[in-house]
Amino acid sequence: MKKGKKYVAALAKVDASKLYTVEEAVKLVKETSTVKFDATVDASFKLNVDPKQADQQVRGTLILPHGNGKTKKVLAITDKVEDAKAAGADFVGGQEMIDKIAGGWFDYDVIVATPNMMPVIGKVARVLGPKGLMPNPKTGTVNPDIARAIKEIKAGKVEYRVDKEANMHVSIARVSFDAKKIEENLQALVDALLKARPASVKGTYIKNAVIHTTMGPAIHFTFEGR
Repeated sequence: MKKGKKYVAALAKVDASKLYTVEEAVKLVKETSTVKFDATVDASFKLNVDPKQADQQVRGTLILPHGNGKTKKVLAITDKVEDAKAAGADFVGGQEMIDKIAGGWFDYDVIVATPNMMPVIGKVARVLGPKGLMPNPKTGTVNPDIARAIKEIKAGKVEYRVDKEANMHVSIARVSFDAKKIEENLQALVDALLKARPASVKGTYIKNAVIHTTMGPAIHFTFEGR
């Protein structure tokens, strides 16, 4: 496929053989955005793990210091209706929400639930699971403190999860963010990944790390502890 002139010009600014520092990579990612809108900044990693092994599933959440510029619609399935509404949930309810989901309703980005509602939510697990929407205690989306769970998501909480090919992709910012804020968000993600390193992994843990914008070129970066 033929690349556009803007992409070719952006690509020319990137040395594909170089491992940039976090500071250099962030500066370059802002310079190489090729679209007119406020592009998303993503970080992608190739991990030296075997996702088929239960003890090498790298998954978790973190609250980015400056959020990632995306506003998530939150559906709260709970009996603590007033708490959920006060915390900023976009949709709140119980069985009636399950019925809507069963009917094909997906106008939300994340579902949070109190533990007592999980048996009910289990009835639509086959629908939610494939879409990555099933609430999970590991990601904090099943939480007795529903207000806290909602506030964290609204404050910029993101999930990181290795896929079947041991790759990971996380949106960390917008191009319009100040460079320092992007750096701090990226470093927070890197720190979380390093902390989540499985004990059974030997040698290099993070084999490859890049930062890029929507439709922009990949910029390889390095850091301590990989």
